Amino acid sequence: MGTERLITVTTHPNTDPTETAPSDAASPARAAQAPPEMTKWVGWVLFGGLLLSLSGMVNVIEGLVAVFNESYYLVTPSGLALEVDYAVWGWILILFGLVLTVTGWGVMAGRTWALVVGVAAAGLNAVVNLAFLAAYPVWTTLLVALDVIVIYALVVHGREARAFRS
Repeated sequence: MGTERLITVTTHPNTDPTETAPSDAASPARAAQAPPEMTKWVGWVLFGGLLLSLSGMVNVIEGLVAVFNESYYLVTPSGLALEVDYAVWGWILILFGLVLTVTGWGVMAGRTWALVVGVAAAGLNAVVNLAFLAAYPVWTTLLVALDVIVIYALVVHGREARAFRS
């Protein structure tokens, strides 16, 4: 008893069905250059890039508050995990926030360097903000949670970011 297979060929409405397919020799080269197929998970990468930028902007705001209004925070600098002047800490947060924001834009543009920098920066940002926990627990908890979501999105679905460039 023979098994029959039904093969369905579909063509794109704008393509000529009589066009010949590329040879097998050119096929692997074209496949290597083609961006990965967009799936529903590509939204996680975009979401991660947006959160990275948002996290960076919140860092800049926290840093500006630390530089210009030290009395805003709940504890003195000696009550932090690291004893550091709020003005110094503020400048660190401002610079790091700018790096996060630019990296988030790179992730949304599908740049590979931004994926690598994004994972490292989000992890480092979570650790840096934990040192700031006693000064402002609400913002710190929010930023650490955002960083964990960013790391998940970039590590698990980061390879799909190349689809943004096409």
